[in-house]
Amino acid sequence: MTDKDLFVNTQEYLGKKVVLEGWIKNHRKQKEFGFISFSDGTYFTQIQIVYEKDLNNFDEIQKFRVGSAIRVEGEVVESPKEGQSFEIHANQVELLGDCPEDYPMQPKPHTREFLREQAYLRPRTNLFQAVFKVRSRAAFAIHEYFQDRDYVYLHSPIITAADAEGAGEMFQVTTLDLDRIAKDKKVDYSKDFFGRPASLTVSGQLQGEIFALAFKKIYTFGPTFRAENSNTKTHANEFWMIEPEIAFCDLEEDMNIMEDMLKYVVKYVLDHCKAELEFLNSFVEKGLIEKLEKLVSSNAVRITHHDAIKYLKESGKKFEFEPEYGEDLAREHEKYLTEEKFNSPVFVYDWPKDIKAFYMRLNEDKETVAAVDLLVPGSGELMGGSQREERLDVLNKRMDDLKMSKEELWWYLKLREYGGCVHSGFGMGFERLIMYLTGIENIRDVIPFPRTPGNCDF
Repeated sequence: MTDKDLFVNTQEYLGKKVVLEGWIKNHRKQKEFGFISFSDGTYFTQIQIVYEKDLNNFDEIQKFRVGSAIRVEGEVVESPKEGQSFEIHANQVELLGDCPEDYPMQPKPHTREFLREQAYLRPRTNLFQAVFKVRSRAAFAIHEYFQDRDYVYLHSPIITAADAEGAGEMFQVTTLDLDRIAKDKKVDYSKDFFGRPASLTVSGQLQGEIFALAFKKIYTFGPTFRAENSNTKTHANEFWMIEPEIAFCDLEEDMNIMEDMLKYVVKYVLDHCKAELEFLNSFVEKGLIEKLEKLVSSNAVRITHHDAIKYLKESGKKFEFEPEYGEDLAREHEKYLTEEKFNSPVFVYDWPKDIKAFYMRLNEDKETVAAVDLLVPGSGELMGGSQREERLDVLNKRMDDLKMSKEELWWYLKLREYGGCVHSGFGMGFERLIMYLTGIENIRDVIPFPRTPGNCDF
């Protein structure tokens, strides 16, 4: 028997005896009776356990502390308390695991900074019960979306020799003796485990393209890593990415899929995490549910990067960072476009080639590439994609212009020789999505054990 069973099928259990095992969230003691707020973690709302003095271990139960694990036997009855449909009248409460007085997760407000230091206990708080239930449901929705549409789920490698982004911000993987190297002052990679330099992946996209050109539609969903020394609220060194790749798909269809997938996942969370979203709507971001519902019912505007800059320049607004043709958009620019100019999600496509990755398809103007970012109200950039460069000669020249080594990506180039075709894909940082779904502003609070510069605890 679980909490969820009782909440989902309350009428079926009224008047019946049940057995529950879980933890004490709060304990209010009276002289003749007591109330225990109880949870086993299977449902967001807590259950009220009522016990009375006629229990043979009444005095012992009164000493049970917050955080203790207990086993409860009792009858499910209608509750006289407003806001809850039932409660448990206990005929037995047994202590399974004691908890000391200095238990950090007492029923009182805690700062999120404090809770990060207690990452092994923070899942027991209401906030993180809500966040991680939303995370779980959103992950399931992503798999369901792609599986129902006949995408193949690809487990792309975590250890790789290919820098998909060409930025060089990768964690090296080695079995070499670093102390010895420091003394010798030279590295012989032929003696390393793989016989060459290897790193943790920044993206599964390049390997995804291989499988898309065999299965037509694939997606990856797994951890990725960036050795970027950034301490912002939106960056982490380990995070999860969703990366579909689709053959015979141009940029226009890519945008259609991006929008459809996002709406599907948001709608799924709205339908399956009502209690969690109501809590987050009340205590984290006022208007959260309205924001999510509006996204599901909206249609994204599509504008070129050139027009985006034009709208910003003509807005009459004073920005901290002046918008410029050929340059990236700042967060304040994204906010204006989504929340003031269009009041809807916005696709910005056809970006300047000089600020985008080598694999993006060069447009006819030779100055822009078929790349796209999806901006959403309240969060800014949420997804990014592109039509991939399928023309071998153009890809070769692009890599030459960027002075990229073709040796490690020989297979990526050869792929264009053997039945290559128009294909596209996109990526979405899973934690960015969870921040959007929950209203949480810091990426450290939507991933179980954040990995950031100087932090590798737990």
